[in-house]
Amino acid sequence: MTKFYPQNYIDSTYNIPFEELYNKGFRGLIFDIDNTLVEHGAPANAKAVELFKRLKKIGFKTMILSNNNERRVKSFAGSVASNYIHKAGKPKRKNYLKAMEIMGTDIKTSILIGDQLFTDIWGANRLRMNNYLVAQIDKKEEIQIVIKRFFEKPILYFYKKKNRGNR
Repeated sequence: MTKFYPQNYIDSTYNIPFEELYNKGFRGLIFDIDNTLVEHGAPANAKAVELFKRLKKIGFKTMILSNNNERRVKSFAGSVASNYIHKAGKPKRKNYLKAMEIMGTDIKTSILIGDQLFTDIWGANRLRMNNYLVAQIDKKEEIQIVIKRFFEKPILYFYKKKNRGNR
């Protein structure tokens, strides 16, 4: 089960200490969209747009890495002025590596930020990439994701038990 454990778990993408991470040498941020940055299927909102402006001002390169279709991903990425890869096939490693190549970063200087253990976090862990699991923004999701969440629950339970107080 530990292959699905995130390195970090936080309640919101918007509470990640990005300035601290930049000061530690991180330069590339790879984001999932749905339930990581906005509600599932929602367009980029003012909060997301402001976050990406802040990240660029800090000095980060950004990438949207989503298993969603191009129309959804391109629209969101355009609104936040970020590069993107759609139909990424997460948790396969290929597009995590491609994302870093495009950003000009590597595994040691990149962080994956997502809301799902079996796609986002497992893919990052397969590469030994730094990662943050964020609590899902909205409970309303497509049925295939609801099913995955059911299987994520025991893993998160044991992760939290092992890492009490580290949330």
